Amino acid sequence: MPPTIFPTGVTIYDPDKAYNCFVSFDGRDGHAYLIDMNGNDAKVWTYCGMPAEIIDPALIDGQRGHALLQGERHSFGNETLMELDWDEKIVWQWGEKAPGGTVKQSHDVARLANGNTLVLCRLPHRVPAIADEPIMDQAFYEVTQDGDIAWQWLSSDHIDEFGLSPEQRELLLSDTMRPRRTGLLALNNMSPLGPNKWFDSGDRRFHPDNIMTCSRDGNFVAIIAKSTGEVVWRMGPDYPGAYNFSKKSFIGDLPRPVDSISGQHDAHVIPKGLPGEGNVLIFDNQGTGGFPPVYLELFQGSRVLEIDPMTREIVWQYDGMSSGAQFWTFMSYHMSNARRLPNGNTLICEGDFGRLFQVTSSGEIVWEYVNPRFMKEIEPGFTGKPNAFTSIFMADRNWIYRAQPVPYDWVPDGTPHDEIPVVPPDNRHYRVTGS
Repeated sequence: MPPTIFPTGVTIYDPDKAYNCFVSFDGRDGHAYLIDMNGNDAKVWTYCGMPAEIIDPALIDGQRGHALLQGERHSFGNETLMELDWDEKIVWQWGEKAPGGTVKQSHDVARLANGNTLVLCRLPHRVPAIADEPIMDQAFYEVTQDGDIAWQWLSSDHIDEFGLSPEQRELLLSDTMRPRRTGLLALNNMSPLGPNKWFDSGDRRFHPDNIMTCSRDGNFVAIIAKSTGEVVWRMGPDYPGAYNFSKKSFIGDLPRPVDSISGQHDAHVIPKGLPGEGNVLIFDNQGTGGFPPVYLELFQGSRVLEIDPMTREIVWQYDGMSSGAQFWTFMSYHMSNARRLPNGNTLICEGDFGRLFQVTSSGEIVWEYVNPRFMKEIEPGFTGKPNAFTSIFMADRNWIYRAQPVPYDWVPDGTPHDEIPVVPPDNRHYRVTGS
C-alpha cells in the first residue's frame, strides 16, 4: 500500500517536456472531472462514467465539450447512458430501448464517425450451451441516434474463438468460476481500430471498423471483425514465459517476444499520426488472469507495453525501473490505462492509487497528479449485506478507472488553464511537522 500520508494534486510538472492538455477522469464521488496541467478543475460534471469519455468534436460536427456519461452514479447496473453538452444539457440518451430497459454499460463506450455509439454492456440471459440458469454475458451494441441497436456481438457466441484449451474452457464455464461480477470473460475494453497503416497495406484484419477488446479473466487480446463478428487476430491466452520463467527476457532487452501479460486493460491500436502508430498499447496490470491463473513474477509490478501486432514483439515498455525506481513501485492490480500523446509521451493511469502521470519515451516522469478526492462508501452496483468482498469498498479511496488526454481545442474557447511548472521537493528532506 502507499504511505499513510502523501501529497495529492500535481506533484511534478515540466511544461517544456510534457504534452500540455486537459485530462478527464472518473471520480468516486459520482462526478467526472476535467483538470488542467496544474490540477485545476476546468469542468466538473455532476454525472460520472466508466469511463468518463469526452467526445472528439470532429465526430459531432465540431461541437466542443460534450461527454458520454452514465445517467446514475458509476455503476455496473446503470439504467441510462447520456451525451451531455458543456452545460450538462442532455443531447442524447439511451436506456428505454436497451435490452430489458436497462443499459448496464461498463468498462467502455465510444462515439463512431457515423454518429452511432458503441457500448459495452452486461447482459444477463440464458445460454443453454453454458448453463441452465442465466449467466452474466457481455455484449457490444452499436446504437443509433434513435436508440435502436444497429449491430450487436455477444461474447458467449464466440467462446471457441479465443484460443482456450479444453481444460481452460471447462474452467471458464465451471460453476465455481461463472458467477463473476463483470461478466463471463470480464471484457474490459472495446476500441474501434480506426484508420491504420496495416489496413492501408492490405491487411483486412485491421479494417478501421473492426474492434479490439481484451479479457481480464480470459487473459487475451483480440480483434473482432465488424462484418462477421469473428475473431480475426488474437494474442494470448497462453504466453511464452507464463509457465516457464527460464524463457523470460530482461526488461531492457528490446525488441523481444511478448511474455506473460496478465489481467491487462485498455488494449488499443495507437492512432494514425501518433508516434508508434499501428502498434498495440496495453496496460499490463500483472494482476490475476487466466484459466487457471498464470504464475506471476516473484517481484510483482505493472507494465505498459507497446507491441508490434505483426511480429508480436514488445518494442517499448514502461515499468517502475524505467523511472529509476524499483519494479514493484508501479503497480495497479486492476483498472488503469495508457495513451500515447502527440509528442511521443505516454499518459498513464495507475488506477488503484488514483495516480496519473506522463512519461517520456525514456521513462522520465514530466507530469504527475494524485487524485485528492477520496470517498468512503460501498461502490454503487454492489448490493446486499456488507461482507469480506464488499468491505474493501468501504475504505477511503481515490482510485480512477481510466484517464483520457483531452486537447485544448476539444472544449469551448476561453476555458482557462494554467501551465505553471511544479518542481517536487527532495523526498529525503521533505517532512510533515507537528502543530
